[in-house]
Amino acid sequence: MDKNRIEGAVRQVKGSVKEAAGKISGNRQLEVEGKSDKLAGEAQSALGKAKDNVKDALR
Repeated sequence: MDKNRIEGAVRQVKGSVKEAAGKISGNRQLEVEGKSDKLAGEAQSALGKAKDNVKDALR
């Protein structure tokens, strides 16, 4: 498993927590930061998945 997939998953979880905390506390900025972190984590995970697919194809 590519390092980017792991880091992306961690980033997604952190983003979800931030987003939820922002919603609960009414802190719109924290909520937006959480959404942004989630999207960045999804992109990073997708990059890691693509790298894994390329490695598998070359074997």
